[in-house]
Amino acid sequence: MTQPEREPFHHHRDEKEEEKQDEKRNEKEWDEKWRRDPVNAGSWATIFIWAGLVLLGETTHWGPDTFSWWRTWSLIMAGAGAILLLGAIIRLIMPAYRRRIMGNVILGMVFLGVGMSDLTTWSWETIGAIVLIVIGASIFLGGMFRRRR
Repeated sequence: MTQPEREPFHHHRDEKEEEKQDEKRNEKEWDEKWRRDPVNAGSWATIFIWAGLVLLGETTHWGPDTFSWWRTWSLIMAGAGAILLLGAIIRLIMPAYRRRIMGNVILGMVFLGVGMSDLTTWSWETIGAIVLIVIGASIFLGGMFRRRR
């Protein structure tokens, strides 16, 4: 065998080694991200617990009899929105956990709006308009008060 015939084999093995190292690095980065961001991890864990409690309450008929299947999901959505907004507030108040919050604010407002449209006497048109106003104001204020680096 000549030298050029061996190179592709070694090159292929080196690529596989690099892929394995990249996978390990990505896995480590994901784990570190969750350790460094307990607010996000806690928010999503709380949302799942909230959804489970609401569904358990609905299936065991604990709570108001007026709750239908759809109203149960509205309650889950409203609670998830409130939890995401609470996480954003925690990030604003506590400097140790300060990170970008706009994504959670927008998602929280949408969840809260969708949930509240079925739980209140207000129509979706009214709540949707309020949600859009709050999202727009949040984006505007975020742009005005963003710290320059």
